[in-house]
Amino acid sequence: MARQLDYPTIHSIFARFREIEPEPKGELEHVNAFTLVVAVALSAQATDAGVNKATRRLFEVADTPEKMLALGEEGVTEHIKTIGLFRQKAKNVIRLSRILVEQYGGQVPSSRAALTSLPGVGRKTANVVLNMWFRHPAQAVDTHIFRVGNRTGIAPGKDVDQVERAIEDHVPAEFQQHAHHWLILHGRYICQARKPRCGICPIETLCPFEEKSF
Repeated sequence: MARQLDYPTIHSIFARFREIEPEPKGELEHVNAFTLVVAVALSAQATDAGVNKATRRLFEVADTPEKMLALGEEGVTEHIKTIGLFRQKAKNVIRLSRILVEQYGGQVPSSRAALTSLPGVGRKTANVVLNMWFRHPAQAVDTHIFRVGNRTGIAPGKDVDQVERAIEDHVPAEFQQHAHHWLILHGRYICQARKPRCGICPIETLCPFEEKSF
């Protein structure tokens, strides 16, 4: 775990990210807040590409909690059976849909506490929804962000909560809205787990990681 980088270096890193991709986007396909919640919940221990493949047809027939309930657990299961843990996830999708209908009038709430009370929705999922749909500067820390945060010293921490707080505390305010997307994409395509692609890394000269590969 690298030591915490100083403010000027972090600012320079995110300025480079912004120059390369001013408006980074999440890669999970969705059409509204509800389908975003479902897609992110389904993405646990699954790839975005795998989730997208499974949900394209699902969201065509069930893009609201009411339609999802009408489809039923077996119907949801049939659509998502290519995703890991699909049976439990199908149960969660139906349960969260019922709660949204009964307690929130079919609308997705915009508070973290309400979101995390939904079955299958943890803090990371809630933060993704808050960030992507409600435009809150929430930081959803996944394995990519945890790795990049610690390798680079942008946001070091022993667990995801510490990394989340480090991003909130040390990334300049102007970059907070897109910080987690820049870090996810950097970890997914450049700062990869087994062999980071340091030779093409746009922040290589600013990164203190000692085991660089070229």
